[in-house]
Amino acid sequence: MNIAIEILDDIGRVLGGQTGDVSRAVLEAVAVEAYRAGTITPAQVQRLLGLRSRWETEAFLRRAEAYHDYTMDDLERNIAAIRDSSRQ
Repeated sequence: MNIAIEILDDIGRVLGGQTGDVSRAVLEAVAVEAYRAGTITPAQVQRLLGLRSRWETEAFLRRAEAYHDYTMDDLERNIAAIRDSSRQ
């Protein structure tokens, strides 16, 4: 899907940062906000941005300070799932 938006030149320069790649900056911002909202998964962030690995994706999300709340209940469920899968 191709989407076009208009951005004022001075704002575009700021968004483009040092690389000057405004399109990439906007795409990354969309990916981060969609991930924070729970709309897309890390795997979808990886595909959207063309990142090579899960680790590269995790590093990108860490730099963007895009974290999901991870509760003790989440940890206990994940530990139980790992134990269940190792018994099979």
